[in-house]
This record gives sequence, structure tokens and C-alpha cells, in this order.
Amino acid sequence: MKNISSVLLISALAFNQSCTTMKQTDIQQELPAPDPALSSNPFMKKSKLQYEAPEFDKIKNEHFKPAFDFGLKQHEAEIIKIANNPAAPTFENTIVALEKSGEVLRRAQIVFSNLTSANTNPTLQALDEEYAPIFAAHSDKMYLNENLYKRIQSIKEDGLDPESKRLVQYYKQNFEIAGANLSAADKEKLKQINQELASLSTQYANKLLEARKQGGVFFTDAKELDGLSADEIAAAAADAKTAGQPGKYLLALQNTTQQPLLQNLKNRATREKLFKASWGRAEKGDANDTRETIEKLAKLRLKKAQILGKKNFAEWKLQDQMAKTPDAAIKLMNQIATPAVETARREAKDIQDLIDQQKGGFKVEPWDWNFYAEQVRKAKYDLDENQIKPYFEITTVLEKGVFFAAEKFYGLTFKKRTDLPVYHPDVVTYEVFDHDGKSIAIYYLDFYTRDSKNGGAWMSNFVEQSYLLGTKPVIVNCYNYQKPAPGKPSLISYDDVSTIFHEFGHSIHGMFASQKYPSLSGTNVPRDFVEFPSQINEHWALDPVVLKNYAVHYETKQPIPQALVEKIKKAATFNQGYMTTELVSAAALDMDWHTVNDEKQFIPVLDFEKQSLANHGFNLATVPPRYHTPYFAHIWGGGYSAGYYAYLWSETLDNDAWEWISKNGGLTRENGDRFRKYILSVGNSVDLNQAFRDFTGHDPDIKPLLRNRGFIK
Repeated sequence: MKNISSVLLISALAFNQSCTTMKQTDIQQELPAPDPALSSNPFMKKSKLQYEAPEFDKIKNEHFKPAFDFGLKQHEAEIIKIANNPAAPTFENTIVALEKSGEVLRRAQIVFSNLTSANTNPTLQALDEEYAPIFAAHSDKMYLNENLYKRIQSIKEDGLDPESKRLVQYYKQNFEIAGANLSAADKEKLKQINQELASLSTQYANKLLEARKQGGVFFTDAKELDGLSADEIAAAAADAKTAGQPGKYLLALQNTTQQPLLQNLKNRATREKLFKASWGRAEKGDANDTRETIEKLAKLRLKKAQILGKKNFAEWKLQDQMAKTPDAAIKLMNQIATPAVETARREAKDIQDLIDQQKGGFKVEPWDWNFYAEQVRKAKYDLDENQIKPYFEITTVLEKGVFFAAEKFYGLTFKKRTDLPVYHPDVVTYEVFDHDGKSIAIYYLDFYTRDSKNGGAWMSNFVEQSYLLGTKPVIVNCYNYQKPAPGKPSLISYDDVSTIFHEFGHSIHGMFASQKYPSLSGTNVPRDFVEFPSQINEHWALDPVVLKNYAVHYETKQPIPQALVEKIKKAATFNQGYMTTELVSAAALDMDWHTVNDEKQFIPVLDFEKQSLANHGFNLATVPPRYHTPYFAHIWGGGYSAGYYAYLWSETLDNDAWEWISKNGGLTRENGDRFRKYILSVGNSVDLNQAFRDFTGHDPDIKPLLRNRGFIK
């Protein structure tokens, strides 16, 4: 997942995350002199660390508020100066000036957003709620500034280079999408709605973080955890002790509906307890219940879209995406949903048959699926997840797998850095070097779950690449793997391996950015394209050369046996009906929430979800959506509203492109250079549909996706 938090959405869309300020003399003419106390604030000047990496050893909670306040005033003055410039509008004095504006605010916001996602605390959460509506109002001051919009409209594209032309088009479209053409009265209505939406999204995120933290399940007897390894039980005991319950065992929640440990827990009552804790985490009627907040968000988004002249929020949101319209996204989902559900039904029958053979005496429930699916896989393919895990030690997967594949395909090398400050002791840092030995990026990695971190896995930038600003990428990947007991290895499942490859695909996309303008750089692309590079990177996990290099037993140091590799490959399409159905049902649920045309169609959250799933034929009770509405963080707090379909859209691109790579030699530098040239290095500076055609030679085809998932031959 490419992380776009509410703060980053505001700063990325409105202020383009640029970082060159006006001359200090110009600022002083329009603003009061900064408080002398700000001189020690690390956000007031560029970091002296390599590539302007954040100075986490200097950044404190108390630095954000004064940096926000000064940054807002500074940026507002810059925007007014650009909008009211008496000189005739030009590309340089309007568009480029906007790209260079907001240095202090950008610097503070981008660090703040990452910390509130990865290592928050009550002080930061309170600031987040306080400033979300302020940032929204600040965004509107730019987008709804009539003078500024007129200047942008009047800029001619004649004589501009292709990337500059693209940037002008980008600004014009974004201003119009944001409401620059509205009447004065409607602009005032929109401003109020935007502030309310920003506040609600932040409240939602804070509620959900606490709900996940409080939703973990305590057990008093280790026998209840039968099926877990000794190390996993020890980690659960350590987590319980940290949570103030020594002598007990804590199974913390991850953000998805299904929990990874369910496939190993033998005690059915334990499985049920863990699943229900996951499902009901944010609907307990307490302070962390998200349902009322969701209903307000959905209604306000509809009002916003209708003020902006659209029937519904999805129609407004998809204007600048590859899909363009909700109908196009829904058409793709329907093409995938039918074979997925049919396959899931067959998988459910296999599981029920096994339960009956074992004289279980019960019908399969969601909390049973992964436990028995693992047994079915073992029976069908003689593949046991517990056989695989010892070959997947987390750091080895990263350095000998993910980094190795990047070296073979792109020529990259990595050097661990211990001299750069980090925001948490678990974070590690690497410097990235190109095929010619030149340093190109700094890469942070944060593997382990904690109460102060949002669920899931994501990539973010601390600094974005821009030739205009002279900046290189500083990138972070965050995950939520269980931290092992001290001295023990962190062993992960193959699905977790795929996630590491996936998120690093986002990082590669950011590292290879090669744009002049920050607004068009790297991963600043449509949501239904941004997952393409990350999903295609997953394929390297099973490449024979790559797998042999990283799949090494953590104790014996022996490589994974070829017989086990063959079992993994043969089982590649196993359980795809379930996994695809949980994904596409979540995507359909998201789209239904955001294609409501009349506020009267909104009904209570749980009823709405039930009705939505039934309408789309997702009536398999054993296959719940990957995210239940109350904790669907992607769409209520993570920027994927009306956009969760993007994973399926991007996966269509990914499987089609992967088929091309496979047919043309696979893991070769020639293919890597081609993918870098046409896909990874172009950012949003070209037509991305054309970029895909340039790489593959044809328009996207859904059949490779259906073949890859085993739905067609």
C-alpha cells in the first residue's frame, strides 16, 4: 500500500510537497519575524543529513505546532503573492512558483504524517485532530483562490517541454476537481465540508488505532494456544506482560479481518474468540466505535460531490484515475467476482468435506477457514506452512531476497547505515546505489507491530525526488509483523514474504523517480496505477534464482529443498477463490458506499454492508470481506475512498506485464532497464495508459490475471 494519510493528502494535492522557499527577505516583507524560539526548531531549515533525511534525534513533539503555525502563515503569504502578482502569468512565475512554495509546512507535515502512522502518541493524536481542519481550510485557500485559478487557466502550453506541459494540465485539472469553478456561495459550503471531512477522518483513524490496541485477546492458559510455536507463545506472553497482564498471553490484532495465527490454532473456541475480536473491534458501542463517524463521512462525501456537480463521490473521485468512471471499475470487479465466488464455493466444499471426514460435527465458519484450508493444502500438495516458515527469516528475506532481486533486475546495491537517526529503535536504514555505483536514495525499514503504529503495511516518502528542488528520495517501508522474543528469529509465512516484496515495489517506484517537478514525481500517480509496480515486484519472490538465494533454513543454513519449492509453486493457485473473493467484496463494498446518489439510501453501517454484499452475490458467510466496514481504514482514513478497486485494476496491469517479462527472458538486466524506463521512472509525467503500451506493446488484458489465479486455463 502506498500510504496517503489525511495530512499527506492535503499537502500532496494542495501544495505538491515542494521544498524550496522564497528568499527570507521576501518572507519578512509579508510576515512578522519568526519567534526567536523557532531558531532551534528542526523544521525551520533543511536537514543537514544526507538527502535531507529527517533529523529524528532533534525532532520532538513540541516542534510540530510552532512549525505548523509558521509554515501555514509563510505558505499563505507565498500563495497570495503568486495569485496577486501584477506581472502577466507565466509558467515560471505561477506554476513553478507553486511547486517551490511551502517549504517549512511541507517538511513538518510529512514527518508528522509518518509519525502519526508509525509511532504516534497522545500528543501527536491531539495535534492531528486539531490541525486536520486547519490544513483543509489552508488547502481551500489555494484551490478556491479565483485570481490564482485565472492565472493558471491563462498559461499557454506552447513552447513548453513535455513534462512542463503535463504539469500545467495537472494543475488545471486539480483546480477544477477541487471546485475552482464554483460560485462564491458553493465555495463557502465546500470549505466547511472539507474541514469537517478532515476532522472526521482523523477522528476515525485515532478511534481505530485504539480499537485495534484494545481489541487484542488475552488467554490465561497456554493450552488454549495449542498449535502455535514455542516462540510465538513466548512472544504472546511477553506482549501480555508489556500490556500489564503478566502470566497471561496476548494475541494482538492485525488490521485485516482474518488473523494470521488462525491457520495454526487448533482450539476452535480460541479461533472463534480471536476472529470475533477482530470482526467486532470497532463496533462495541464505546468511545472507539467508528460507525457514527463513518456514517457522517459517507454523507459529507456525497454532499461534497454534489456541490462539485457529480452524482456521487465515486464519480467525482475517479476523474483523474485510469478507470475514469465508477462503471469502468465496477465492470472490472464483476469480471473477477463471478469466477472468484464460484472457485470459493468449491474450496468451501473441500474444507467441509475434510471437517466431515474428521467427524468435526460442525459447519465451517470464517474462523475455521484458514485452519482447515491449511490442512487441505497439505493433503493436496503435501505442503505445510510450518515447513516453510523456518526458511523465511525476515532479515534474510529482505537482504538476500528483496535486495538480491533488485540487484539482478535493476543493478541496485544496498549498504546498511547505522549513523542516521531513526524514530524508533526497531527502524533500520540503508543507502541505495545505482548500477553505476552512484548513491540514489536512503531507505528506512520498520518491521514490527506496536500499539503506537497503524495496522497494515505501507510505503511513504520522507523526501521526494525532484530535479527542480535538487532532492533525492528518502523512503520508508512499514510493516506489522510480530516481534520475536529476545534472541529468537522472526520467521514469517510466504504471504508475509510476498508483502515485503510488494511494499518494496512501491519503494523502487519512488527510488527510480526521475522528474523535474515534485508534483509529478515517483509514486504521485493515479491510485489504480500506483499498485502496479508493487504488485509486479511480488513475482520475484518465487523466481528460482531469487528464491534459492533467500530461502535458507535459519538453523541449518541449508537452502530450501527443491521438492518443497515445487510444492509451493503447485500450490500457487490454492485458496485463490477465497483470497480473491475477500478482496473484490471489499472493493465492491467501498464502491457501494461511494456510489450512493441520495442521502436517503444510507442506512446503518452494518445493514448497509450486509445489503451491499448480498446485492453483489457475496453471500458466502464463510468468506467475509478482507475489511469489515468499521475497520476499513483504507477508505475511511487512508485515501483509498472509492479506490480500493485499484488493487484489482493494477493487478490486471501487473499480470499482463509479468507475462511479457516471463516470455522475454525473465530476470534480466535488459528487462529491468526496460521496466524502469517505461514504468518506474516516468512518474506521472506521461500518459500512463501509453506507458503501459510502450512497455508491453498492447492494451491491458484481464486474461493473464484470471489465468494466474487459476480461474481460466
